Amino acid sequence: MTQPTLLVLAAGMGSRYGGLKQIDPVGPAGETIIDYSIYDAIRAGFGSLVFVIRRDIERAFKETIGSRFEDKVAVDYVFQELDKLPPGFAIPSSRSKPWGTAHAILMGDEAVSSPFAVINGDDFYGRASYQVLARHLISPDPDPAMVGFILENTLSEFGSVSRGVCKTTTDSYLESVVELTRIEPSEQGIHYTDAAGQAHPLSGKELVSLNMWGFTPSIFRSIREQFAAFLAAHGQDPKAEFFIPSVINEIVNQRESKVKVLRTPASWFGITYKEDRPRVVESIRNLVSSGEYPNPLWANR
Repeated sequence: MTQPTLLVLAAGMGSRYGGLKQIDPVGPAGETIIDYSIYDAIRAGFGSLVFVIRRDIERAFKETIGSRFEDKVAVDYVFQELDKLPPGFAIPSSRSKPWGTAHAILMGDEAVSSPFAVINGDDFYGRASYQVLARHLISPDPDPAMVGFILENTLSEFGSVSRGVCKTTTDSYLESVVELTRIEPSEQGIHYTDAAGQAHPLSGKELVSLNMWGFTPSIFRSIREQFAAFLAAHGQDPKAEFFIPSVINEIVNQRESKVKVLRTPASWFGITYKEDRPRVVESIRNLVSSGEYPNPLWANR
């Protein structure tokens, strides 16, 4: 049985957070969120790691993060850079923003040869989430899959967040996912603000994607084809981003594949803003105290 790979999206410096939050310690023995993600993934049966990073953070990331795991599991690195484009395309002079999450996943093409999961490096998804995704990925010929969380449990008190809001069928397959980029709570309730500045209410019970996906390597062909189309249509827009929900919607709409929605009972938390960090530290301390994780985390590995 082939063990699945974990592809960790860790190229972002965390501009809203104000630093390289992927290496910020949050555990009682100095562990990072990535430490807990990798620990949960190994327990669930993942057999290798691929980190998507940027060249300019390579040394700091490898010394602070990658070196923790190289004696526990196979580790590889790929690099998300603006010039990683299909033939015939060039970086617009006005472009400084990364191309987006789907582009980041595409960077794993040459390093990933087995079914794999995708996660954000700065999100804590919980043990059960990795277990349900690993079980799916080791099943024969697995469909693409998304682990779904409840919107109201994924917000920050300190500013807006981006979430992929999902519609599903009665048999738990994805109908659509829409990336909403300015979601926040207020006295009037949860809402998002569209590109025109118009606010729209949300119930908070919506199922959302937090970029925890399961794929086989065939996804790279779809992403590559769609990225070329994205660049042709939007490549000169300095703010346009190529999000994975757009790729998933196209796959579903064109009936290339069905996308399974996997629900998880696990708690999610993450650091979007500096002010989120104390809550994350407290949440992890509670999980350690309850026996969910050892202290230090890697004591027995």
